[in-house]
Amino acid sequence: MALRTMLKAPFLLLGLLTEGLAQLVIPASIPWGFWALPENLTVVEGASVELWCGVSTPGSAVQWAKDGLLLGPDPRIPGFPRYRLEEDPARLGEFHLHIEACDLSDDAEYECQLGHSEMGPELVSPRVILSILVPPKLLHLTLEADTMVTWVAGQEYVVSCLSGDAKPAPDITILLSGQTLSNISANVNEGSQQKLFTVEATARVTHRSSDNEQLLVCEASSPALEAPIKASFTVNVLFPPGPPVFEWSGLDEGHVRAGQSLELPCVAQRGNPLATLQWLKNGQPVSTAWGTEHTQAVARSVLVMTMRPEDHGAQLSCEAHNSLSAGTQERMSSLSVPAVPPSAITILGSASQVENKKVTLSCVSKSSCPWVLLRWWLGWWQLLPMEETIMDGLYGGYISMSNLTFLARQEDNGLTLTYEAFSEAFTKETFKKSLTLNIKYHAQKQWIEGAPEGQKLWAGTRVRLVCLAIGGNPEHPPSHGTREVTESRLPREPRRMQLGNVEKSGSTFSRELVLVTGPSDNQAKFTCKAGQLSASTQLSVQFPPTNVMILVNASALRLGDALNLTCISVSSNSQVSLSRDKEGERMEGLAAPPRRAPSVLLQVSSRDHGQRVTCRLRETVSSFYCLNVLYRPEFLGEQVLVVTVVEQGEALLPVSVSAFNWTFRGYRLSPVGGPRHRILSSGALHLWNVTCADDGLYQLHCQNSESTAEALLRLDVLCLPPDAPTIRALQDPTEVNVGGSVDIVCTVDANPILPGMFSWERLGEDEEDQSLDDMEKISKGPTGRLWIHQAKLAQTGAYQCILDNGVAPPARGLVRLVVRCGAPHSPKVAAAGDSTSFATLHCRARGVPNIVFTWTKNGVPLDLQDPRYTEHTYQQGGVHSSLLTIANIISMEGCEGCPDPPSGLKVVSLTPHSVELEWKPGFDGGLPQRFCIRYEALGTPGFHYVDVLPPQATTFTLTGLQPSTRYKVWLLASNALGDSGLADKGTQLSITTPGGKEGLGRLECASEDV
Repeated sequence: MALRTMLKAPFLLLGLLTEGLAQLVIPASIPWGFWALPENLTVVEGASVELWCGVSTPGSAVQWAKDGLLLGPDPRIPGFPRYRLEEDPARLGEFHLHIEACDLSDDAEYECQLGHSEMGPELVSPRVILSILVPPKLLHLTLEADTMVTWVAGQEYVVSCLSGDAKPAPDITILLSGQTLSNISANVNEGSQQKLFTVEATARVTHRSSDNEQLLVCEASSPALEAPIKASFTVNVLFPPGPPVFEWSGLDEGHVRAGQSLELPCVAQRGNPLATLQWLKNGQPVSTAWGTEHTQAVARSVLVMTMRPEDHGAQLSCEAHNSLSAGTQERMSSLSVPAVPPSAITILGSASQVENKKVTLSCVSKSSCPWVLLRWWLGWWQLLPMEETIMDGLYGGYISMSNLTFLARQEDNGLTLTYEAFSEAFTKETFKKSLTLNIKYHAQKQWIEGAPEGQKLWAGTRVRLVCLAIGGNPEHPPSHGTREVTESRLPREPRRMQLGNVEKSGSTFSRELVLVTGPSDNQAKFTCKAGQLSASTQLSVQFPPTNVMILVNASALRLGDALNLTCISVSSNSQVSLSRDKEGERMEGLAAPPRRAPSVLLQVSSRDHGQRVTCRLRETVSSFYCLNVLYRPEFLGEQVLVVTVVEQGEALLPVSVSAFNWTFRGYRLSPVGGPRHRILSSGALHLWNVTCADDGLYQLHCQNSESTAEALLRLDVLCLPPDAPTIRALQDPTEVNVGGSVDIVCTVDANPILPGMFSWERLGEDEEDQSLDDMEKISKGPTGRLWIHQAKLAQTGAYQCILDNGVAPPARGLVRLVVRCGAPHSPKVAAAGDSTSFATLHCRARGVPNIVFTWTKNGVPLDLQDPRYTEHTYQQGGVHSSLLTIANIISMEGCEGCPDPPSGLKVVSLTPHSVELEWKPGFDGGLPQRFCIRYEALGTPGFHYVDVLPPQATTFTLTGLQPSTRYKVWLLASNALGDSGLADKGTQLSITTPGGKEGLGRLECASEDV
């Protein structure tokens, strides 16, 4: 705008130029026509840069070139959204190129070009280079960063560090323990894009133990970085431990005392892992417990032991090793334990012996130095040994042994026998071992006090028996050792006796046995023993019979069989009397001798099954036998044979037998039940929702192992008057997508409900349209279904559900099936615009009910009364058609040769900040075309324009969007002659970016009209 103003006012322009040039100092090296030239610049990726261009020739068209590609004079520089021309209205001739957020694509040569004008010829500035520095984004070590890597000291390892894409190639340094490694080799390779480089640095490292837990760091430096980037990991170096050391000086000297308790520490310094320690004595492990102190890098093991004489001369050693040790490191010491007295003395032999028999004992001392002398004492009397022996012991000591034999006497019982060991070297210590003599001798007398033998006792009498014994060693308290009976005790008779404790009075022992007599105690012999002596007594007990039994001649009985029952009494010691009855009714019998009753003969019937026959003994003892009678099924007199029920009610058909099966009209009813029946646990048949069809005879079949029986039960159903059918529910219309499946459901009210009462018809003019061969008809109860699988457009139309249950009139219901499909694509029709040509447009549609067509031009309905428009409509089956003929076609004012609008604009993918679009290009008008996108955020004023690159692309990702925002997007095509238009003919859609409550918006397309 400022430039146009200066051209219209030359005098004002001349004054401004004179004043401006007078104030501007132009260097002598700048070519004529420029007052400022661009310079070579270097910037870091992501920064903004400005290339200067000052023009001293007014009225000239100025544009920039990038690698020879002209960017155009438009200050917005279409196709390069990050480029713009900076113009300062206060200073004429400024055309600085400003680039935002530089990236590698901006790394190029640039020049400022001044077009030809009235004030001068075309001029071009020298080419300058804009160099973009790209810092490396990451470093990658061959081993995972920020971890701990285990290596072995003394071995060589190879470490590689790889940088990411960068420009220029970064310098890589590898450090270990803060020191830079010297033998680093680096290879520079091409990056993932042109002008980018990657560097791989390799170093060989031989680790030392001092490198343990140190960092190995890879650093990459570049002019594009303010500070180097780093990647590192911690080195875990494995190395062997140092030799073990004793931390107790006395162990090195080897002098210890017997009985002394020692804590011997062994320490091994350093090592990774820390050493494992173990103690050995004479080559055998004695302790494998150790601990570690990681802060001090020390392994420690403490051996706790008490010195014994046998430890004299023992070799004590401590071993240390870990997984890196070439061998076991050992520290050894030899123990020296001075001689000591015997640690113990032992008496061999038994101090228990029978009177007047010889007692032989031996006494042995443990190893001592010097040897000890031995003496025997019985009470206050010293006994002389038969033999004394001195033998060599362990670890330079001596063992003393003495043998003693003497005669056991009754008066020596209870005396103490003492063995004594002493020596002049141990004047303060005397070692003794004692035991008490136990001389065995017999008791002198034993007897039983209580009921005298031969006395008759009644069963249930309480009897007290006492056993007594005098003298004896060991003391022999009396015990009732045995009990002999002439008849075995009955299994059900409880044990009714109590044995008391042993009591002593002086040299007399006693023990009491209290019992309540029973049948099993008759003629039983009770024996009491005390040592080798024993005493016995025998009881005589009288008792009545204890049990009765019934014997039969057969176990399985059938109708008419004769059963012989015999009642027997068991084990009585007196005269008995038996009686018999059946279910309380007395059965007569003959007088019976003791223990046996006469037989009873019984003729059995079905009513005797399960009854009991009882045999009683003096109203105190009884036994019964339960009769098991096998007989064929029998119906009782109270069996119901006729049941009456009202239709749709419930009925219960009872039974009076236990084994049965139900059948109706020759079909067996399932015992597990059905939709309208259930067999109860009692056998009764329960029916509900009874219909007239359930009326009839029901057969009850009974069977057991003996025979079978049958009965017929009649069910009388009182039927209700029939109802004419009516259609209760029918969904109209029923819709389905092309290729989908759908059920047309018809629900009715009818009585009766019969199988096959549903039928279907398709309403249409053509016979082909009335076929239902590709559809499945299903009916169940009051519901009929017409199932359509993989619906086709040809199946669209009206269908009729017909219900006929025999009650006039049949019910009919109409339902319309709508098969949904996408709108058909109309081909483009071309005609010459010479005012004499005509064109015919054909529009077809399939639908229910009949379709009404409306024609529009540019969104405005056509006036079909105009003589230039003629419409003809017709129908073929379910397809409706409309033909529109347009006469005297003339060309409208517009762009001749411009491209057609693109079509099929759609969303491929959508994110909160971007949307990927795809479309189909239209006719290009015979020239190369390109595309432009216009979009706006609803509620925000202003449009945004983005050129599609490359120009012929049919997909493009639009970025810079905001989440949860609704946008409108337009697409137009253009070539050298013009564009396809945007407002009326362009293709548009609405979208909503994710992140808010709404999802993806609907796609709204508008196509051009002919």
